[in-house]
Amino acid sequence: MDHNPRTAISNRIIDSGLVAIIRADSREGLIDTCRALRDGGITVAEITMTTPGALEAIAAARKTFGNDYLIGVGSVLDGDTARRAIDAGAEFVVSPVCREDVIEASHELGKPVMPGCFTPTEIYHATALGADLIKVFPANHLGPKYFKDILAPMPQLKLTPTGGVDLTTAIDWFAAGAKALGCGSALVKKDMIKSKNWKGLTDLAAQFVAKVKEARG
Repeated sequence: MDHNPRTAISNRIIDSGLVAIIRADSREGLIDTCRALRDGGITVAEITMTTPGALEAIAAARKTFGNDYLIGVGSVLDGDTARRAIDAGAEFVVSPVCREDVIEASHELGKPVMPGCFTPTEIYHATALGADLIKVFPANHLGPKYFKDILAPMPQLKLTPTGGVDLTTAIDWFAAGAKALGCGSALVKKDMIKSKNWKGLTDLAAQFVAKVKEARG
């Protein structure tokens, strides 16, 4: 059994199969958003740095939910931001790009990192740098067949799509070899947060969780 804490966190992400991407217009309602998603069965979420007060929100979420909920940080563009987010309580780091300093900073503090990549060369390069999972972004321009094509010669890669993930495509992504799905606007709807429609958000989360279970048989 692997007792590496970084591996354990990565395995929790893979086991859950779904990362809810919270990209909100304000900090207000973020804890309620996390709670609504959790009530629908989602156990992993990333709060993006583009959300106002993101670090404070991460700290508050960790304090509120403890270890029952895996809270990470998204939209990280440099190593310093990765460190500050981890200090605030982020358990994993996600970036839209592949930067060596982000990978190094995350690993120095014992946290897994998902850099954003688009081409086979970028994906392999990020893996060689030690990336724990690869966020293929924006995946909606490529589709699930792209995963099949890449994994044929490089089956060891751990790919997760972001962009183009919704209830109609989830099964296809898993069938193509995705380890987990990153889901933003199709799941974490800004209008639901703004109108405080927490039940609607919980119901939508439950649909996604059920779809992941169906996809995995």
